[in-house]
Amino acid sequence: MGITESIDASKRDFSRYLTARVLSVAGAVVSAVALPVLVYQLTGSAGWTAAVTAAEALPYLVFGLLAGALADRLDRRKMMVALDFAVAGVLLSVPLAWAAGGLSAPHVVVVAFATQTAFVFFDAANFGALPALVGKEKLTAAYSTLFGRTTVVELVVPGLTGLLVAVVAPAALLAVNALTAVGSALLLRGIASSMANPRPMRGAGEIVTDVREGLKFLWREPIVRTLTLVGATHSVGSGAWMALLVPYADRVLGVAPRGDVRLAALFSCWGVGAIIASRLLPRLTERWGSARLALTALPLSLLGGLFVLASGHWLLTCAAMVYWGAAQAVVVINGITYRQQVSPEEMQSRVNTTARMIAWGIGQPLGAALAGTVSVAVGNPRAGLAAGVAVVASGVVLAWVTPVLRRASASTSGR
Repeated sequence: MGITESIDASKRDFSRYLTARVLSVAGAVVSAVALPVLVYQLTGSAGWTAAVTAAEALPYLVFGLLAGALADRLDRRKMMVALDFAVAGVLLSVPLAWAAGGLSAPHVVVVAFATQTAFVFFDAANFGALPALVGKEKLTAAYSTLFGRTTVVELVVPGLTGLLVAVVAPAALLAVNALTAVGSALLLRGIASSMANPRPMRGAGEIVTDVREGLKFLWREPIVRTLTLVGATHSVGSGAWMALLVPYADRVLGVAPRGDVRLAALFSCWGVGAIIASRLLPRLTERWGSARLALTALPLSLLGGLFVLASGHWLLTCAAMVYWGAAQAVVVINGITYRQQVSPEEMQSRVNTTARMIAWGIGQPLGAALAGTVSVAVGNPRAGLAAGVAVVASGVVLAWVTPVLRRASASTSGR
């Protein structure tokens, strides 16, 4: 194969990868909107709604370490294809049960847990697949392209889904996610370039060793370690918001979960902020560096959470959510890209899934559980969100008290 043909093949494979990820994210966003609305319509309970968010985040905590170790040894492409098909099958059970009149809240929670379990293993393979597909020298540009495409999806699809749930049963919409999962699988299967260097497994002991190596690397890198721990507290805040968005809109803002198009706007605001962040982040990182950017973005994100709490009108809440979403996205993407740049190729999946297990796998379900518990106990979703924002505040304090980020920030600003 000539150089030109090789370049064309690489571009074609990356295009298939991008399209697959866009389809996968679109389906996931549909589920993220439809599942909480579905459970709230079935039960009218903030506790059950929070349980769905917790079920979606919990698998990273349970399976994150194992998923990362396996993804560094198996063929990542085959692994992702199989998981996409599995997700499609599980999701179809919801509209089928709904059509038969037998759908229940526990069924929805189990489906949320099962699909996110598949996502954990898919995400582990994906973390290593992109650097292997494009090379580390093109990783920043490739990830920016990927993030730009997916944030457009996250901007448009929640609003469309919010509009659709006003006229279409949420259970029926989950069939869309099943179709996108199948489409993603077929595209990934068509990628010819290698996305892994499979290594044989001779026993469970090797998996345990791989897990330990990932943990050791994460602990030895002080900036990665600090960004991960702080990110966990930050995820508590986002977990609290995602868990309570529907009951918060209903009881605090007066936006009904059925037939109210304003719910679509509330679901879209976070994506608008993410789009803004994706445009600003490359220049901010180049100018300030990862450590200084984290120290700046974390308190700004806390301020966003406080703005949401203070706003009592849905338009003000939308504006606050755009701001909070932008600051949140800067914190998250900054941590991910720095971690991928410093991680060795053979440890990409292990290191990144371990960090995500801590930052997101602990933070999201903890935030959802905390917010749901406080909301039910007090009888007001605003109190549950306030509890999540309080944990974000503790992370901001940790970031500034820990000397690692301040020393790295001073070093960068002195260049």
